[in-house]
Amino acid sequence: MRVTVRGRVQGVFYRKWTVETASRLGVSGWVRNVEDGTVEALLCGTEGAVETMIDRMHKGPERALVTGIDRRATDEQVVGGFEKRPTA
Repeated sequence: MRVTVRGRVQGVFYRKWTVETASRLGVSGWVRNVEDGTVEALLCGTEGAVETMIDRMHKGPERALVTGIDRRATDEQVVGGFEKRPTA
């Protein structure tokens, strides 16, 4: 699942929080800032783990203020681990 997170999500450790949370849930993939101020992530894993991750992403870390999450199904897969990628 590819997700785009909108709101105050840059400069608040959202990517670091995403890596830590995904790793705890057993979700693989990546997260990166986008130049338009959003955060984009690829989430791979069981349906339950991915849905739990998306639910948690609606809140995010303490200083974040998420106003919305867009999701898109994708065939792209990452197996093993979750990483922070450079800004796109």
